[in-house]
Amino acid sequence: MGKTKRASVPEGAPELATPDHPGAAALLAAGLHLHTAEGLWRVRGNTLPNRALLREAGGMWNRLDECWEFAGEDPTELLVTALAAQPAGLGHNSSDGDAAARPHWHGHRGRVRDRALAQGLDGFADYELLELLLFYAVPRVDTKPLAKRLIERFGTPGDVFAAEPAQLREFEIDRRTLVLFRAVREAGRRLAARAVKDMPVLTRFQQLVDYAHTALAHEKTEQFRILFLDRKNVLIADEVQQRGTIDHTPVYPRAVMKRALTLGAAALILMHNHPSGDPKPSPEDIEMTREIVRAAEALGIQVHDHLVIGRKGHASFRSLGLL
Repeated sequence: MGKTKRASVPEGAPELATPDHPGAAALLAAGLHLHTAEGLWRVRGNTLPNRALLREAGGMWNRLDECWEFAGEDPTELLVTALAAQPAGLGHNSSDGDAAARPHWHGHRGRVRDRALAQGLDGFADYELLELLLFYAVPRVDTKPLAKRLIERFGTPGDVFAAEPAQLREFEIDRRTLVLFRAVREAGRRLAARAVKDMPVLTRFQQLVDYAHTALAHEKTEQFRILFLDRKNVLIADEVQQRGTIDHTPVYPRAVMKRALTLGAAALILMHNHPSGDPKPSPEDIEMTREIVRAAEALGIQVHDHLVIGRKGHASFRSLGLL
């Protein structure tokens, strides 16, 4: 068979391998698009029904970039030959074939969705909830084993959503799934934030605690947030003031007061997390809070509370008599 020629593309962009012989057109007919970049040949497109063929031809699935990769020479000729030898009827939308050859989880996604709609999600275990979410990021494979492994490794769905990309890489989590996790986490934070907006915060203390837990409990490093309130204790702004290490966050009272004056805040609620999980205030937490309180009093600004959030619960400076 003939060789392929490459179309002219901008410098640095992946090159599309364009067939110049009739046989190679079988790749395009099968919905497969062959590119070359960084010394590799990459196949994208309708790869799912052809995954066995691609694997047997020497391809390796790159989950992060969602393509099959071939090292060495142009695999076009090998793939075209394999496609020609493939039994008729195998394809993306094919429903033919022996039902016994179907995977054991065939129809499982539909059953899970039906259960969610009919019974709600309250009865779903953590791994089942995560499995359901993975349906929308990982196509046509059994996501239950992955969901169980993630829960076993991180503990809760919230911890999975907050995990660092490097931690998730060992599970071959691709970019699409990573974006889903980030979006779900942010959606949860915003839903919780609605409970403390547009009404006096101090009358909704449990909602405030729930929001603080949603925003902070799963952070892997310390984060210091401030709720800036007006004279009626209605939220003006919720801002991250500082980010720190796993056990320390530098907080500067002057910077806190400057921001409060800029926003016209009359009161503050301080919040930060302990990644260790234990919300008990440290001596450093207590001293830092006292410095902020002294600076605030000099400007006629009240500090209502300082919440310390851990996975094991929360601590309120006011409830502990520290304010």
